[in-house]
Amino acid sequence: MKLIRFGPAGAEKPGLIDAGGKARDLSAVVPDIAGDTLSDAGLAAIRAVDPDRLPLVPTGTRLGACVGGTGKFICIGLNYSDHAAEGGMQVPDEPIIFHKATSAICGPDDPIIIPRGSDKTDWEVELAVIIGARAKYVSEADALDHVAGYAVTNDVSERAFQLERSGQWTKGKSCDNFGQLGPWLVTRDEVADPQDLSMWLTLNGETMQQGSTRTMVFGVARLISHLSQFMSLHPGDVISTGTPPGVGMGKKPPRYLRPGDVVELGIDGLGTQHQTAIADPEGDSA
Repeated sequence: MKLIRFGPAGAEKPGLIDAGGKARDLSAVVPDIAGDTLSDAGLAAIRAVDPDRLPLVPTGTRLGACVGGTGKFICIGLNYSDHAAEGGMQVPDEPIIFHKATSAICGPDDPIIIPRGSDKTDWEVELAVIIGARAKYVSEADALDHVAGYAVTNDVSERAFQLERSGQWTKGKSCDNFGQLGPWLVTRDEVADPQDLSMWLTLNGETMQQGSTRTMVFGVARLISHLSQFMSLHPGDVISTGTPPGVGMGKKPPRYLRPGDVVELGIDGLGTQHQTAIADPEGDSA
């Protein structure tokens, strides 16, 4: 299934994409694409519904992030060896873990907001894993059983905030609208192998990133198992699994986003995103 959330920011409703590609309203069936809805039983209940009996979502309705109630947005750094190389960094022995603030989460086509003082806002197409069942101390063999589904995310990053200011990476990853998520949550039964998905990103029509999850250093199952040794993963938690090469920081010379730039990105079978970069409307100094 392809599950969506639609409507104004902060007031999204649950929905699905039917076999004909039309968006249908699920709000009479489930309260949200969140919590217990993401369990195997919750997803089975949605599958039992006849989509043709569900109301159509009006064409042009905004899509929100494809999952709600996210308690943790966990990111994995340097998880593609060729991306680490373009940044002049070593491939880690264990996954590099950092968090993106949940306030950064937004819809797949919402704008990229360039924050006040930013001169190095960058793009990163990534595979997002959405947890469907609590995971603690799980084995790698059992890890994928805890997945509700997968989605596209743009791990937008401000490189000066991330790398040139003291402290850790989180502040360079957590600005408003730095976490586009969707368009769909594609349930795990429709993704035969999360380690065999092509991914791409363009800037103003020019290809910047072209890669595959085959080249991940640590695969999805390994990441879930590893994370669950240190923290419980809960339904709705998101793991952003790293990006292939081609980010702005790695260009020679480096290339970063400016207002008016258009970013498009996608992953095979998981849909596409389309964003325009804008200056932060609240960014003027007082």
